[in-house]
Amino acid sequence: MRRIIIVLLVSGLSSICISSFGHSIEKKLTPKYFLVENIYASSRVQYGVGRLADALRNKGIAIEIIKASSLKKIPSENTIFISQSDKAVFSFAEKLLDIHPEIDSAKESFHLLSSDRNNYVITGADSSGVLYGCLEMVDRLNKQGALPITIDFADKPQMVLRGACIGLQKTTLLPGRGTYEYPITPQNFPWFYNKKLWIKYLNMLVENRMNTLYLWSGHPFASLVRLKKYPYAVEVDSATFIKNQEMYKFLTREADKRGIWVIQAFYNIIVSKPFAEKNHIKTQDRNRPIIPLIADYTRRSIAAFVEQYPNVGLLVTLGEAMQGTGPDDVNWFSKTIIPGVKDGLKALGKKQEPPIILRAHDTYAPDDLKAAKKVYSNLFTMAKYNGEALTTYTPRGSWAALHKELSEISPVLVENVHIMANLEPFRYGADDFIQKCVQAMHKIDGANGLHLYPQASYWDWPHAADNTDPRLLEMDRDWIWYAEWSRYAWNCDRNRKAEINYWAKRLSEKYGCSLDAGKNILIAYEQSGEIAPKLLRRYGITDGNRQTLTLGMFMSELIHPTKYGLFTLLYDSESPVGEMLTQYAKKEWYHQPHIGETPTMIAKEVVENGRNAVNAINAAAQFVHKDNAEFNRLKNDMYCYNMLANFYSQKAKAALCVLRYKYSNKLSDLEDALPYLDSSVQYFSQLAQLTKNTYLYANSMQTSQRKIPITGKDGKNKTWVELLPYYQKELNSFKRNLLALRAHKNKIASNGNVKPLENATVEFLNKDTKTFILHKEESAFLDTTVMFKDLAPNLYGLKGWKYNRNTQIEKGTTLSFKNDQPVQLLVGYFVNKSKTYLPEPELEIDASANNYGQAETKIANAILIPGFPPVNIHSFTFAPGMHNFDLGKGICLILGFISGDKKLNAFDAALGTNGEDRDLDWLFQ
Repeated sequence: MRRIIIVLLVSGLSSICISSFGHSIEKKLTPKYFLVENIYASSRVQYGVGRLADALRNKGIAIEIIKASSLKKIPSENTIFISQSDKAVFSFAEKLLDIHPEIDSAKESFHLLSSDRNNYVITGADSSGVLYGCLEMVDRLNKQGALPITIDFADKPQMVLRGACIGLQKTTLLPGRGTYEYPITPQNFPWFYNKKLWIKYLNMLVENRMNTLYLWSGHPFASLVRLKKYPYAVEVDSATFIKNQEMYKFLTREADKRGIWVIQAFYNIIVSKPFAEKNHIKTQDRNRPIIPLIADYTRRSIAAFVEQYPNVGLLVTLGEAMQGTGPDDVNWFSKTIIPGVKDGLKALGKKQEPPIILRAHDTYAPDDLKAAKKVYSNLFTMAKYNGEALTTYTPRGSWAALHKELSEISPVLVENVHIMANLEPFRYGADDFIQKCVQAMHKIDGANGLHLYPQASYWDWPHAADNTDPRLLEMDRDWIWYAEWSRYAWNCDRNRKAEINYWAKRLSEKYGCSLDAGKNILIAYEQSGEIAPKLLRRYGITDGNRQTLTLGMFMSELIHPTKYGLFTLLYDSESPVGEMLTQYAKKEWYHQPHIGETPTMIAKEVVENGRNAVNAINAAAQFVHKDNAEFNRLKNDMYCYNMLANFYSQKAKAALCVLRYKYSNKLSDLEDALPYLDSSVQYFSQLAQLTKNTYLYANSMQTSQRKIPITGKDGKNKTWVELLPYYQKELNSFKRNLLALRAHKNKIASNGNVKPLENATVEFLNKDTKTFILHKEESAFLDTTVMFKDLAPNLYGLKGWKYNRNTQIEKGTTLSFKNDQPVQLLVGYFVNKSKTYLPEPELEIDASANNYGQAETKIANAILIPGFPPVNIHSFTFAPGMHNFDLGKGICLILGFISGDKKLNAFDAALGTNGEDRDLDWLFQ
C-alpha cells in the first residue's frame, strides 16, 4: 500500500479537523515532520485537504497529515504539497522538486503539478484556489481510481461570482400579510433549521464550484436582529430569534469553509408587521413617500445586520414596494441603505467597504449608481437575463443595452437567471442551450457573474413538484441544471464535441447505461430544452411569473395579447428578431414579407423537437439499469413536452385562422380553425393524463398574481386536470358560435352582450375634485377644456371625478371614500410609458399590482380624448368601509364606482382602431 504525505500550511497544530462530506472528524496524528509557517491554514484550505484525505483513504491509500518544525525534514517522495502560491511551503516545494510553474494571480486560480518520486504540488492564488485545486485532484482520483502519474494542469474561473439562490418564500401568502412577507420561523420554513440539509446543499454548490449563495426575503431583518430603538419590531418569539441567529451563523460558517459567500437579498420598502402596527402604517405601500420614521428604521436594521453578520453580503432591490424610477429610489439607496451599511462597518471598526449588489429591477440602476458612487465605491450590479424565464441566447434591444451599460460602470455585473416561469415543472438539461446563454452573457451583455434560480419549484423549496412519497428534493431532481450552468460559468468556451461526450458520460454513469444511451438521453434533454423557450418567445404574454406557460393559453390571449398586459420587452429584447401571431397574420393578409423567426416556423419546429425528444428517450430506455424510477420520471417529462408542443402548435394554427377572419370576414377561415382547436384540446387531454398522478402542480407560485392562462387565486388552477375543462368549454363555445354564424350568414354583433354599467353608491370625501357624468363632449380634467371624443358604450352615464393634471403628476392621485357595499373603482390608464402618465399595473415589476384585482385590463381602447394616448380601464375592488387610497404619480382618469358583486367581463372597445382590430373574444365565450 502506497503512503502519501500531505504537507499542509499550518502553524504548530497537533491535530486537524478533517471535514468529511457529511461530518467532521477530529483525528490525532503522530507528527513525523512539522511545518513552520507564520499564519494558520484557512478553513477553506483545511476543508479542501479534508476532502482530498477522505478521497485517498476511500481508494485504500494510507495518508498522514503532518506539520513540520523544519522544512528540511520534509520527505522527498510520495508527498503532496498544498499551499497558496505566496507561502513558504510552495517556495520550499519549488526548490525541493526543482519545479517552476507559472503562477496566475487571478482569484480562485489553481495549479496541479507532479514531479519525480510521486510528488505533487497543489497551489492556488488564494485559499479558494487551493480548495478548488484539492477538489480537482479529488475528481481526477475518483475518475481514474488513482492519483495521476503525471499532471501539469492550471485553471481559473471566467465568472467572478457563480451562485445559486434559495427563497425564504412560500407558495401562497400568509394570512394578513403582503407579498414577500414571511417571518423566519419553524412553522414557515422548517427546512431552514435542518443542518444536514444545509450541508447537503452547500456540498452540492462547492462540487459545482459555486462561490455565492443568495437568500431571498422581503424583510429578513426583523427575524435576525433586534434594534435598541425599536425592540418591538422583531416579529418572531425569543426562542425562535435565538435559534435564527444560531442557524444563520452556522450557515455562514459552513459556507465560508467551502469558499461560498452568503448574500442576503431584500426588497424595499418593507417594514415588519409589529413595527407597522405600532406606528399605524402599512408594512408596504408602493405609493407611499419616504418618511423619516421608515428611513430611520431601515437604516438601523441594515446597520445592525452588518454588525451582527459582517461576512454576509447584501443584494438590494429598490422595489417592488417603492414607486419605480425617480428621486425616491436614488435617495433611498444613497441616503438610507448605504449609510446603514457604513454605520454597521463603523460599529465593527472596519474601513474596507464590502461589495453591495444593486438589482436593476423596478429602477434605473445607472442613475442609482451615479449618485451612490459619491458615498460608496464598491458597488456591483445584477440584472435579469431573460426576465423571469429562459427564452434565448441572443439577447438584444434595450435590455441588452442596459446590461452592457451596467457592465461598463460597475466592476461586476451578475446575470440573474430568474424564476424560470416557462420551465416549471418539467426537467430541463439542455446543455447546448445553456452554454450558448452563458456565452451571450459574456459577449453581448458584458457580464462576469451568474445568479441561478432553482430550475423549478422556487416557491416550494426544498421540494420538487413531483408527486412522490417521500417528496423529491429539488437539488437532487435538478442536479443537471446546477451542473450545467456552473460548468459554463467557470468556462463557457469548452469544445462542443467534448462537451457532448462529457455529459453523455455523466448521464450513462447516473443511469447505468452505455455511452450511446447516455448520448440519447442528452439528445432528449437538448431537444425538449428548445420547446419552452421557443413557445414563450413567439406566443407568450410575458416573461414574468404571472404566466405559467406549461398550463397553456386561451384563444383570446393568443389573438389579442395586448388586452392581457403584453410585456413587449419579451419580443423586443428577449427573443430573436421575429413576429408575433398578430403581426404575422397582418403581413400575410397584405402580402408583406416576413421577418426572422415566425409563429409558423415555431409551430413546426417545436413539434419536431418534441418528437425527437421522445424518440431519443425511448431509444435509451431499454439500456437503463440504474435509478430506474428517476429515469421513468424523466421519460414522462419528455412525453409531456411533446404533448405541450403539439398543443401549442395546433392552437397557434387555429389562432392564425381566426386572425385571418378579422381581415377577410369569411366564415371559411373560422371553419378552418375548428379542427386545429379540436386537436389542441385532444393533446392537452393527453398532457393532463400524463401529469395527473405524477405532478402536484405546474407552478409553485399559487397566488392571484398568476394571471395567464387563468388566475391562481387561493391555490386553484395549478394542474392540467383543472385546466382541461376550461379548454373543452372554449372549444364548445367556439363550435356553438360558429353554428350561430352559419345560421345567421356570418352576421352577429360581437359586442351585443356588453351591458351599460350602473353606478354604485359611494360617499366621495375628496374636496379638490369635481364630479361629472361620462358622455361625449364632457371635459376630462379640471385644468383643461379638452373633452371626451368617444367612449365604450357601457361607460355612458357613469359618475366620475375630475382632477388637476399637474397635481396628479407632482403629488399623485389620492381618493378618500366610504362604501357600505363591495365596489369596483374604474381607473383609466393612458397607454403611454412617459412619466407624465400613471403606469398601468405591471406584475413584472410590482408584486402588489393585483392586490385589488387590478392587474387585468377590463376594457381596452375604451376612451378617446384628442391629443392624448388611448385609454385602458382597470378595476380595483374594495370591501365595505372607509378607504384612503393612493394611486401614485401620473395622469389618469377616475371614471366611477360600480358594484363589486358583479363580474366585469373584459373586452376591447377598439376605439381609435380600424375594423381589423375588432374584438373576437365573443367567439370563445
